[in-house]
Parts: sequence; structure tokens; C-alpha cells
Amino acid sequence: MLKKRIYQGLSAALLTLAVGACKMPELATKAAGRPVPATYAAASQDSANTARNQWRQFFTDPNLVGLIDTALQRNQELSISLQEIQIARNEVQIRKGEYLPFVGLGAKAEAERPSRNTLQGATEEAIRIQPEHRNPDPLQNYQIGAFASWEVDIWHKLRNARKSAALRYLATVEGRNFTVTNLISEIATSYYELLGLDNQLAIVRQNIELQTNALELVKLQKDAARTTELAVQRFEAQLHNTRSLQYNIQQRITETENRLNFLAGRYPQPIARNSAAFNELLPTPVQAGVPAQLLQNRPDIRQAEKQLEAARLDIQIARANFYPALRITGGAGFGAFKPGLLFTTPESMLYSLAGDLVAPLVNRNGIKAVYGNANAVQIQAAYNYERTILNAYVEVANQLASINNLQQSYNEKAKQVQALNQSVDISNSLFKSARADYTEVLFTQRDALESKFDLIETKMQQLSASVKVYRALGGGWKQ
Repeated sequence: MLKKRIYQGLSAALLTLAVGACKMPELATKAAGRPVPATYAAASQDSANTARNQWRQFFTDPNLVGLIDTALQRNQELSISLQEIQIARNEVQIRKGEYLPFVGLGAKAEAERPSRNTLQGATEEAIRIQPEHRNPDPLQNYQIGAFASWEVDIWHKLRNARKSAALRYLATVEGRNFTVTNLISEIATSYYELLGLDNQLAIVRQNIELQTNALELVKLQKDAARTTELAVQRFEAQLHNTRSLQYNIQQRITETENRLNFLAGRYPQPIARNSAAFNELLPTPVQAGVPAQLLQNRPDIRQAEKQLEAARLDIQIARANFYPALRITGGAGFGAFKPGLLFTTPESMLYSLAGDLVAPLVNRNGIKAVYGNANAVQIQAAYNYERTILNAYVEVANQLASINNLQQSYNEKAKQVQALNQSVDISNSLFKSARADYTEVLFTQRDALESKFDLIETKMQQLSASVKVYRALGGGWKQ
């Protein structure tokens, strides 16, 4: 009968606390939308997607492949992301440990002599009058046993915390995949830039040789009174300008090489490359597939999705703080005032069992603030997820348009270079026969040099656009 009344009292108390805890603020959450356009502008609706190809299939230059391999093994940013994954994995184990009962073993030995002016000391003094009931002085206490505590996860607070930590662990994995994608893209772009700079430097050196010969010719014509000192000075000034351009390109080559070495996690050293094959390089054909595939292929979208799911669970965790918490504690072991009596049974055996039911009452404003923060973080995560999807679509659309436009631009610039090369030959012939002014020769040579530079720059942009659309589609991280 007594047990029944105790159970009834506990049930009533639990119901009262739960009803009181249910009075919490209702906050508006945000559901993240996932709509994406059916197709990309000016792109086919074919579901074939280049992002499914591994990066070794997309990049065929052996020097570039070796450079990427080195970077994947030695890049410091990737190593940092691996430690972030380890931290997140440990956090999952921590949350899992909180969900399970905590059990420990303990031993205690103490000696105590209470003051006579305390209740315990006065009681002991009274007992001393009867020698047969006298306690040892000082009173010793020895205990050994197992002790346990367990917070009963009534509202799934601890379970949701474990799930939230697991989702954030998966988010860090996706974050590392996104780092891999960006790293491969940056290395490939810098590598193609380096090849282009090598070719620009070769063109400058050829022009330096041509301009040197032209300067000597003008000097001879001046000696023959066929031209003036002004022409000599103009040709010489152009030669110095081209030499200055040579040093600028050499500096850019050095910086690009060092950037590649930095990405590869090593100190500056020569970068193996075949610059002579640059003009024969063609951008790798890219199949964009359909925009919906971005949700699975892009690691940053998958990361944002995991973070959003974790933020939703955090709201439930914060909500559970309003409800009463039930904790059960207990222990079992042996205790005695003499070591020799410690394991005497059943006299030395001890055990305890207790249950605590506590609900927040005074600090509810603090709990409301935590709940409000969790809700705000969830809304942020929803907007971040939508923004990540939008950014991915825009990146792909931009790079697809860039590939098409750069191809047309390259064709036109190639025709320009061809025409200007012929103009240089014609202007030189006319100048030798005194049928053209020296300024025409200078302007034609300058335009020809700039057009060749622009052609190489456009080829670099073509190769870079191909790499960037591969990254934008979510390629590069799959091994």
C-alpha cells in the first residue's frame, strides 16, 4: 500500500512538472527549400555528368597528375581538415558516452574524530560511558565498491545530441571533400597558368631578338641617311620595353611555381612541365548533366545539408531543457571500520539506490535564451543551405557560358594573330624599301606582340574554365 502511494505521488509530481515545463515560447522555424531549375541555360538535358569522373580521368598530363598526388599527401590544409574530422568523431563518442550509464569503481579510507562540542561528538561521549558500546577512537571507515549514475533519456535529449554530433561529423567529412575539390582545381589552374607564362616568355624572347635585329637595321639606314635619329631612339625604346616585360613575366613564373609548391606542401623547387605542348592542349569536354545532380555531387551542398539537420536536432535538445530530468544513482560494495572486517558478509555489505526528478523553475529565462539561439542557428543554416545551392548553380552556369564564349573569342584572336603576323612581314618589307614609315613598323610589331599574348591568355582562360566547371559540378573529390 505504501509503495502504491509512493508511485502515485511520483507520477503526480512528474505530470505536474511536465505540464509546467510545456509552457515554452513557440518560435517560428524555417524549412529550407530545394528547388533548382530543370536545366542550365544553353545546355542539353542529358543526365551524363562529368563530375562522376575521377580526377585522374579528367586530367591526363602526367606532370599535373604527379603534382596533385603530392598535394593530396602533403598539403597542410588537408591535414588540418583531417584533424577536424577526428575532433568531430571524438565528439560523437563523447555524446554516446553521455547517453549510456556512467559506472565506476571506488575505494575510500578515512579516520575521523569529531569535536565533543558537536552533536556527533556529544553522542560519542555519551556512548563512552558504556564500554561495551564504545566506538573506536578515532573512528575509521573503509569502503570499496561500484557506483553508477544514469540520466534517463525520457525526452530523447541525449539521443538527439548524439545524432547531432554524428551529423556534424559527416559535415566535416564533406568539408574535407570540398577542400580536396578546391585544392585540385587551384593546382590545375595554376599549372596551366604556368604553361601559358612559359609560352609568353618564349614569345617575348623571340620579339627581343627580332627587335634587336630591327634596331641594327635602323642604325644602318640612319648611317646611310635613309632615316633619322628619332627612328633609332623609338626602336631602342621599344626594345627596352620588351626586355622589361620579360622580367615581369619571369617574376610571375617564379610566384606561380612557388604557389604550386606551397599547395603541394613543400619548399620552392622547379615544377616539372612540358610547356612546348601548351598550344596543342584542348579543354576537356564537359557534360553538365542536370542541376538536380548538384545536390549529390557538390560536397559543400551536402555539408550544408548535414549542418541544417544537426541544427534542427539542436532545437529539440534545447526544447528538452524545459522538461524535468530524471537521474538514477546507485552503488554497491563493502564498508567497515576495520580492514579485517571489510569483506565480512552480510554485515559489511552496503548498497544505495536513488532517483532525482528535477525541472527548471528559476532559470527559465536562460533556457529560453538557449532555445531561441538554437532556433536562430537553424534559420541561419536553412538560409545557408539555400544560398549554397544557388551559388553552385550560378557557378556552373557562369563557367558553361564562359567555355562557349572563350571558344569563340579564341577563334577570333587566332585570326587576329595570323593577320598581324602577315602585317609585320609586310611592314618590314615596305620599311626596307622606304615605302612605309618606321612608326608603322613599331605599331604593327606592338600589336602583333599584344595579340599573341592575348591568344595565350585566352587559351589559359579556356583551360581554367574547363577546370572550374568540373569543380563547380562537384568533381574531383571522389577517389
